[in-house]
Amino acid sequence: MSRRMIFVIAAVIMVVGYQAQAQKNEPLNYVTTIVGTDSDYLLSNGNTYPAIAMPWGMNFWMPQTGKMGEGWAYTYSSDRIRGFKQTHQPSPWINDYGQFSILPVTGKLEFDEEKRACWFTHKTEVTKPHYYKVYLSDYDVTTEITPTERAAMFRFTFPESEMSYILVDAFDRGSYVKIIPEEQKIIGYTTKNSGGVPDNFKNYFVIEFDKEFTYTAVVSNNEINTNELETEVEHAGGVIGFSTKRDEVVHARVASSFISLDQAYLNLKELKPSFDETKEAGAKVWNDVLSRVEVDGDNIDHLRTFYSCLYRTLLFPRKFYEINEKGETVHYSPFNGEVLPGYLFTDMGFWDTYRSLIPFVNLVYPSMGEKIQAGLYNSYLESGFYPEWASPGHRDCMVGNGSASVIADAFMKGLIKEDAEKMYEGMLYGANHVHPTVGSSGRLGVEYYNTLGYVPYDVNIRDNASRTLEYAYDDWCIYQMGKKLNRPQEELDVYLKRCYNYKNQFNKKFNLMSGRKKDGSFPENFKPVSWWDAFTEGNSWHYSWSVFHDIQGLINLMGDEETFVSMLDSVFVMPPTFGGGDTKGNLVHEMREMQVIDMGQYAHGNQPIQHMIYLYNYAGTPWKTQYWIREAMERLYQPTPDGYCGDEDNGQTSAWYVLSSLGFYSVCPGANQYVIGSPLFKSAKINLENGKAITINAENNGADNVYIEALKVNGKDYSKNYFTQEDLVKGATINFEMSNNPNMERGTDKSDYPYSLTNE
Repeated sequence: MSRRMIFVIAAVIMVVGYQAQAQKNEPLNYVTTIVGTDSDYLLSNGNTYPAIAMPWGMNFWMPQTGKMGEGWAYTYSSDRIRGFKQTHQPSPWINDYGQFSILPVTGKLEFDEEKRACWFTHKTEVTKPHYYKVYLSDYDVTTEITPTERAAMFRFTFPESEMSYILVDAFDRGSYVKIIPEEQKIIGYTTKNSGGVPDNFKNYFVIEFDKEFTYTAVVSNNEINTNELETEVEHAGGVIGFSTKRDEVVHARVASSFISLDQAYLNLKELKPSFDETKEAGAKVWNDVLSRVEVDGDNIDHLRTFYSCLYRTLLFPRKFYEINEKGETVHYSPFNGEVLPGYLFTDMGFWDTYRSLIPFVNLVYPSMGEKIQAGLYNSYLESGFYPEWASPGHRDCMVGNGSASVIADAFMKGLIKEDAEKMYEGMLYGANHVHPTVGSSGRLGVEYYNTLGYVPYDVNIRDNASRTLEYAYDDWCIYQMGKKLNRPQEELDVYLKRCYNYKNQFNKKFNLMSGRKKDGSFPENFKPVSWWDAFTEGNSWHYSWSVFHDIQGLINLMGDEETFVSMLDSVFVMPPTFGGGDTKGNLVHEMREMQVIDMGQYAHGNQPIQHMIYLYNYAGTPWKTQYWIREAMERLYQPTPDGYCGDEDNGQTSAWYVLSSLGFYSVCPGANQYVIGSPLFKSAKINLENGKAITINAENNGADNVYIEALKVNGKDYSKNYFTQEDLVKGATINFEMSNNPNMERGTDKSDYPYSLTNE
């Protein structure tokens, strides 16, 4: 062999090696979509499903293991698949809408979901955001799926069979299916939903196949009829069939629309000519979006956890808009049933996501944040209220007026450039009214809150203390935005006064928040560890820290910094009890999730307490934040089916991990500050949309070195316990020096503490 040939071969090997290494390091390769799927009604390890989807996509797909209509439509412990379902489910508790399924089968034809359910094993599953694959053992068929935002392509690999079929199930509650053999198509619509839709709601779908049909049948309420091609009944379905050779591949191109069947045909154009081209395009989109945050470390599980969490952070809120034949952005309104211009997003509960998911999007993906705000404004225009929980329209779930935080955070970061005054006026309306049919939108109990300064314990309004605490922070958000808009002083004074309403729930006898009666007295039977009662999905130990905008004010109520720190410490050392009495008889999954993690009263599996660890930064003991942040990241997150410690909740619990692992967290959205924790990785880089970058280095970082010995920003010593939005978006180089011993001198001056209203 010539020297030249040896050189060429060596060069080729080197290039291939580089390409393989580059592919290995693509962030998509660290993502697994099954994290959190090993859950059930009694214990949530995430309550997720393996969403086959594009970032913020209008449609997701999933393998369906649960029965039609079950919120737990995919659970890791299941062993049979009933179909591959188009889903829009944000949570098993909210359930789904606009759903239908596809399933390839062979042999004896059965449509009933119990009889058609097919055995599978996770050993044959490939679970990626842009690609799913599984072997259906009973039918000897391999199914592959790759999605776009509003469409998907299926690739079925059949065995040799004279009886190969594909079933389309449009589900119950009113559906329609039509088979068009000469065009090798099935069209139809589904109306199945769990609420939040007007009477004319439909999800129209079109499915195109690349093989001629030799068998057709429609299904009406589980009755198979080979004499008809069309059915419109309570529960409609369709079947097409053909003979197949061994390893013969059949494709299905699927799209849907909430607007019309014609729009569904337009949405089909999102698909590339081939399955592999569509899959490759999907991988590129995900890698581009995930690569906005680059992390590096020696622990492969940390990388897998980080990028799997980042994937979850980028699923919701869902795009609920489409592009018409003129290239215009339009949407079907779930609020009034009309087709209207502009953006709309849905499937998100702000009670969860205002805390860190929305601030994270606003920092790293601000162009998407701008669209989300435009969609939120349209929600207000079309319904008169901002939705606090949308799926797809207003849903009666959770408490608070979190939309005020969502809007204020975006406005303070410069993302709302138009309609700011009108959006602000919508905030004022929601702060002083309650939706006529959905108590979660607007403010339930507003008449008490605005007159007494709190929602009373004894007026038959549930979660009353939680509502007061949430509303007080929301009023601060309104106040902040109003100041920047130069609103009238008399208006600002009203909301400034209400910012302090949190004080009305403070029970000095316990140094904690509690319910309060209409006459001003506190309940005699108050127990801080008792769940629910005056609090939402938690107890006083969880919700007493919900004074995001004025931690100094909370410190003053408790007495001093030493007392405040002692109260924070108590959360972790107290036993994980629920209040005694009959509580065990009414034990809900959030209680069990707190109990099993062995961190005292710290209930990270639910949102109200997730910021609490960062509050040591406000009281001169930032090293305690650093310790507990790393404990929570290491103990409560894993890249496994049971990888969360409670409900993942639309990306909020994932966003906590993503931000925390970078070394900071948005304790008070709207303040334009990020409170410092303890970075998990040796290095990280956030590639901002403006072309700048936030580079984070953590020298000596490791499992034992969780404490910040020193910190520099852009080469200068930095003592503050927070970063500002302004400093970060200009591009910043942040250098942590980590140690296994706490530095009890750094970040202890009051000038280093994060924002508190009391200190203004």
